[in-house]
Amino acid sequence: MSYPPDPNNPYGQPPAAPGYGYPQQAPPAAPGYGYPQQAPMAAPGYGFAPAVPQSMPGLVTTARVLLFIVGGVQTILAIVYVIIGAAAKDATNTLKHTTSDNPFTAMGDAAAGVLIVIAVVFGLFAALSITLGAKFGKGGNSVRVTTIVYGCFGGLIGLLILLGAISAGTAVGLVMAFLWLAISIIWITAMCVRDGVSWFNRPRY
Repeated sequence: MSYPPDPNNPYGQPPAAPGYGYPQQAPPAAPGYGYPQQAPMAAPGYGFAPAVPQSMPGLVTTARVLLFIVGGVQTILAIVYVIIGAAAKDATNTLKHTTSDNPFTAMGDAAAGVLIVIAVVFGLFAALSITLGAKFGKGGNSVRVTTIVYGCFGGLIGLLILLGAISAGTAVGLVMAFLWLAISIIWITAMCVRDGVSWFNRPRY
């Protein structure tokens, strides 16, 4: 039979004072009080704006240089075809004055007309190439989309040249076809990669 300890007994076990022995566990703090709550981590890809390039990306710069080069070549070809067409027209007019009812005069007129049309087409494409290249610095998304369409058209021309070169078996045609295909792929790729999209969609102040 046990008895409660006598507080007046000097040999008895003193009662344990509160605050000694095992540390008392503090009650958990209510949310929003006491300790600061940790901010939730943002999900990757959300809440952060994409990095805006401060200078023109390298692949976009390459596409721009190729546009200027192609525009220069197209300008030269337009001038050459104009000269040849004008020479063919002069030769046809001379032939008309020297002989009458010559079947070659009609062919000469047709050839001169075709050459002039080709020259105009090259001139228009040259203007487009140079204009697109010049707008790469300050142009927006419309310049990027137009370059993609232009690259697709150039790729189609390259495929047609390739098929014609394979049928004719000409090495020059093969080189021209692969060159056009490579340039067109660079144009399209430069406009579709993330750096290219960010460059043309960057804010302008």
